[in-house]
Amino acid sequence: MRGYLQAETEAERLERRARLLELLDRFRGEPSELLPFHQVLALRPKGEHHLGLKAIEVDKVVGSVDRYEDFDRRFLPRTPHTLERWKRLRALQLEGHEFPPIEVYQVGEAYFVKDGNHRVALAKATGQKYIDAYVIALDVPVPVEAKDTLKDLILKAEYAHFLEKTRLKELVPEAEDILFSTLGRYDILLDHIATRRYFKGLEEGREVSWEEAVVDWYQNLYKPTLEAIRKLGLLAEFPGRTEADLYLWIMDHRYFLAQELGVELSPEEAARSYEARFGPWWKRRGSGLKAWFRSWGSRR
Repeated sequence: MRGYLQAETEAERLERRARLLELLDRFRGEPSELLPFHQVLALRPKGEHHLGLKAIEVDKVVGSVDRYEDFDRRFLPRTPHTLERWKRLRALQLEGHEFPPIEVYQVGEAYFVKDGNHRVALAKATGQKYIDAYVIALDVPVPVEAKDTLKDLILKAEYAHFLEKTRLKELVPEAEDILFSTLGRYDILLDHIATRRYFKGLEEGREVSWEEAVVDWYQNLYKPTLEAIRKLGLLAEFPGRTEADLYLWIMDHRYFLAQELGVELSPEEAARSYEARFGPWWKRRGSGLKAWFRSWGSRR
């Protein structure tokens, strides 16, 4: 009886905490959802293998197969039914009852609960560091991290689709990860590759394969632009953005120069021009783009 009363008191405290944290998440504009496992399937898993029984870190359990609406991202109960179930489990725990291992899918560094959501909620609420679990590991081309949000999962799913379409990692094994901060950008990269393929075919008077175009785009356009971004330290000038974001902006700027001013710049020249036009005010030169173009022409 004493265990039940303590569990009831703790459940009431847990409910108040869940409501407060939900309000704070809304105020800060931060996600509060538990990650749904079905979003992981968009990462195009290549297979799975059983790792058996392991002690896993409770903090790295970040999602659920089918109960992601019943808990928030901290695994705090969101519904009266879920809270009641948590209370009963807590009472049993206080009476010395031991629970069986949970079942999880491992995706990169993160775990998604297949069975045992309430046991995970109990472990997190009581500060438990590890929990026994039967683990099934999924082989995905883009690994998931425990700190990932739902937006991160969607972005990584888009990247997985891009890798599947281009086979970039197979064609260029040393290729670096291409990561964006906003959705819908990988389709633009596919357009860049298709455009590169078309013009290369015109220049060389032959049919250029998709695979050749992918390699040519990465080696002669994306990689040199990346190197210029790092050489100039551009990423530090645009907080919250990624190198891939800057690549697209620089390519848009390069295209504008070619169309409006008749200038065909190399990736590094385009990066320098972009910095001169859109970088911090103390790095902007002249009175605008045409002033930069005149200074660029005089150096040529």
